[in-house]
Amino acid sequence: MNTVTARQQVAVSITDFILERDAMGKLILSTSAGQRYVGVLPVRAFPIQSPDEGISMVTPDGEELAWIEKLSDVAQPSQTLIREELATREFMPVISEIVGVTSFSTPCTWSVTTDRGATDFVLRGDEDIRRIGTDGCLLIADSHGIQYLVRDQFALNAHSKKILDRFL
Repeated sequence: MNTVTARQQVAVSITDFILERDAMGKLILSTSAGQRYVGVLPVRAFPIQSPDEGISMVTPDGEELAWIEKLSDVAQPSQTLIREELATREFMPVISEIVGVTSFSTPCTWSVTTDRGATDFVLRGDEDIRRIGTDGCLLIADSHGIQYLVRDQFALNAHSKKILDRFL
């Protein structure tokens, strides 16, 4: 198999490639034509709304090699490798409860419970809370750039909703 540079690549369909890891842990995409791309990365097109749809396999330079409509269509073990790689690259705690805030003016410190445990973060301004779609989904950015997800603001407990309403 020959290793191909980013300039020589041609996009392939999901049935035309196999993924594996090298000794350094990098993903290698091999096509049915014998081309081999080292260090490829999966990138979600819609990480919040449709995390398992629209995934692009790109080179470290950001050039697309393959487009995956649905991750479930990819054969094993390639599907597992893509999921593992995405999990190591993406960190987005999901807020399940807003315990309290230091102030209703910004900047302020929020105490929250997430799927990864309890934490505190600083909200710089109201503009750091963004609505995603129309189903009550919110994305909250802290002062360090970490993104917190609220899957459904209407499903939060009454105390959390009351705090959140003050900032929206």
